[in-house]
Amino acid sequence: MGVAMLAPAQLAGLIDHTLLQPAATEDDIRQLCREAWEHTFCSVCVNPVYVARAADALRGTPVKIGTVVGFPLGATLTGVKAGEARRVIELGANEVDMVLHVGALKSGQHHAVRDDMAAVVKVCRHHNALCKVIIETCLLTHAEKIMACRLCIEAGAHVVKTSTGFSTGGATVEDVRLLSAQVKAAGLGVKASGSIRTLAQALALLEAGATRLGASAGVQILAEARAATR
Repeated sequence: MGVAMLAPAQLAGLIDHTLLQPAATEDDIRQLCREAWEHTFCSVCVNPVYVARAADALRGTPVKIGTVVGFPLGATLTGVKAGEARRVIELGANEVDMVLHVGALKSGQHHAVRDDMAAVVKVCRHHNALCKVIIETCLLTHAEKIMACRLCIEAGAHVVKTSTGFSTGGATVEDVRLLSAQVKAAGLGVKASGSIRTLAQALALLEAGATRLGASAGVQILAEARAATR
């Protein structure tokens, strides 16, 4: 079945239902989890302080628990990132979206970037958790995006992710197409995230090569998909 003909349930299975806003309350997280279970999204993605609550709310369901590490700047010390990854997995996370050290990449410190990622990947793989690396495409040149993908492959990451949603831009079709071309042969997925608000955007990003979508507007996107199939 082509991307343009994805059934709503199939589309839901590709969406990480996301709430990372700093003002999010416990009630907001409970609502996020209810929506994730109701629509059978692939996962919820919440800040680390809410991992345990989300894990409790979604225990016994197929919805995975995702969270972020070194978020949103990526400038956290490597040991702290690895320790944070270990702790959130202990609290119930199945998936960890870490932020690449953008400044180090732009400084040409490729070994440091790879080692930073590898430390978190090692923790994730040891605990059978998925590791996605947010490279923050809006801050990178074309060459830097390619280098970031290469380093993600070398570090053993599972997925390359476009954006935090907290910088100067989000996912674009062009970036997703580029990332997919760089990592697909190595078996890595591509997560598009940041400013995905409509069904048309979601489908275009999937057509470009995204294997997962991170969105806070998942419910609205699914409503559009259901309306389109009536």
